[in-house]
Amino acid sequence: MVAKFRGPGLYRAAWGTVLAVALSYAIIAIFRTWYDLDPVIDAYAVLELSLFLSPIGFLVGLGAFDYWFRWASGRPTVPDDHSSHGAHSWRDYFKVNTDHKVIGIQYVVTSFFFFFVGGLFAMLMRAELAQPGRQFVDANTFNGLFSVHASLLIFLFIIPVFAGLANFVLPLMIGAPDMAFPRLNALSFWMLPLGGIMMLMSFLAPGGSFASGWTAYAPLAVTAPEGQVFFTIGVQFAGASSIATALNFLVTIITMRAPGMSFFRMPLLVWANFSTSLLVVIATPFIAVSQFMVFFDRSLGFNFFEPAGGGDVLMYQHIFWFYSHPAVYIMMLPGFGIISEILAVKSRKPIFGYRMMAFSLLAIVVLGFTVWAHHMFVSGMQDWIRIPMMITTAIIAVPTGIKIFSWLATLWRGVLHMDTPMLFALGFLTMFTLGGISGVLLAIIPVTIHVSDTYFIVAHIHYVLFGGSLFTIFAGVYYWFPKMTGRMYDERLGKLHFWTTFIFFNATFAPMHLIGIQGMPRRVADYAEQWAGWNLAITIMSFFLGLSALIFAYNMIASWRGGPHAESNPWRALTLEWQVSSPPPIFNFDAIPTVVGGPYEYGVPGAVHGVLKGAEVPQPAGATASGAGHGSASSSAGKDEG
Repeated sequence: MVAKFRGPGLYRAAWGTVLAVALSYAIIAIFRTWYDLDPVIDAYAVLELSLFLSPIGFLVGLGAFDYWFRWASGRPTVPDDHSSHGAHSWRDYFKVNTDHKVIGIQYVVTSFFFFFVGGLFAMLMRAELAQPGRQFVDANTFNGLFSVHASLLIFLFIIPVFAGLANFVLPLMIGAPDMAFPRLNALSFWMLPLGGIMMLMSFLAPGGSFASGWTAYAPLAVTAPEGQVFFTIGVQFAGASSIATALNFLVTIITMRAPGMSFFRMPLLVWANFSTSLLVVIATPFIAVSQFMVFFDRSLGFNFFEPAGGGDVLMYQHIFWFYSHPAVYIMMLPGFGIISEILAVKSRKPIFGYRMMAFSLLAIVVLGFTVWAHHMFVSGMQDWIRIPMMITTAIIAVPTGIKIFSWLATLWRGVLHMDTPMLFALGFLTMFTLGGISGVLLAIIPVTIHVSDTYFIVAHIHYVLFGGSLFTIFAGVYYWFPKMTGRMYDERLGKLHFWTTFIFFNATFAPMHLIGIQGMPRRVADYAEQWAGWNLAITIMSFFLGLSALIFAYNMIASWRGGPHAESNPWRALTLEWQVSSPPPIFNFDAIPTVVGGPYEYGVPGAVHGVLKGAEVPQPAGATASGAGHGSASSSAGKDEG
């Protein structure tokens, strides 16, 4: 037991957390001797300081900083533990590990844990909304449920699960042995669950959970109960995790590509993560600043947003949305890359307009910073800014439309393999297009004024983030599941999961457009009798939608434990990650690969993407890409390979 507490790991992390809380109490006790603090203020100060220091104590105890501490003290450093997939046992997933493949799986599994918790909160909300009046929870608890639900699914699921998939796949795709900064990569993961745990623990705070929504608008957030601080600090750790990951991706993509892999030979998933990382690095500091300002208003009386003290309420919204609209694309662009990979492989055709697809990603990055105030059309901001924001909101649909038409052109006359990843990819095209159409409607100022704060907004954001992001996440998990685990999933359960998700998603959220136009307000625990029938139907459909997620969970767990062993390249793809064994070797490649062609040259005789140094380039007949596992290139654009 003594060894467990002395060595890095969860035991020492728990001990570090306790010491950090004790340190917080000691610091406030010292201040108490200097100043005559009110007992209530004293208790809140201990809580708030503990929320800052206890995650740091956890990370120190876990061993996240051991390498840097040894280096700074001049002691010999310990070699990194680059474990292969699965590490040496399941326990190795619960400690600091610098292998990008282990970190990728840690990200994905942790993110899906918060997905199911956030989904459970959604089920509780829909149970309350099944009928008018109070059923199960009071209004304050309902506000906490929808606030934590949205915060978990945005900050702890959609954004980090994309980072997890990219963590596993991206170094393999560009022929790199690992990420550029493996230790920073491990640290960025372990900051993530800390933020999620804080948000969940907010229900235990004095006065209850934070209840100001995921937007945490000031001055409501300034005067809200102490549960608001759990969000304010928790989102800082989630944001720091995102920034560290994005910097790692940028350096890895720029400096660690295999010989021959120019920017225009990179798979579109790499382009998507490059663009997303630019957005994260530029935009995420703004939400960090907004939450620090709220914290200073609460704790130190700075009055940034408090009107009585001369603060500007609208300033918070401008700062917050300058991050949060680009954040929509942070939650979408990686999915665009996933869909591009799947559609090319499953239709056995090159991506139509590859370079325009890459440029449209960069265009979205630039235009994403020009539309933030369309979230504020009814906020009371200056009227003159509405028209420019309406125009830029309409313009940003252009690069997205380019991608939609390129995907459709890729499918045209392709040899379509309608398996589970392909079904979710096609489901994404349908759902995201519908969400985009309602988004164009919301760019029109009179329409936004009419439907603002109604269920039309709820329907729109779920068609974009559930029908858009989540469908691409499911597609990516099914597509790379064989590579990550070395096992094949159950195809019948995968298709059942798709159809139940597709049907019940539409049955749940499509009617919200109608009742939203009729005026049903969002974020309320009660509503008028006229919408009772629709809400009961929506609640029933949402329960079936929740059950569909359990099919996915069972399929993943059962297949990971006992599914059939996967081939190195079951999809016959050309990109580099499919040219090594499933799961990959510790450092990904037995020899450094050299890229000799584009990533989507299906139908080009003799097409090959990469070969290992010293390997012979395949001849046109039966062309392959050399590696630990071999993948066939297509020999004809209009013919299947058999």
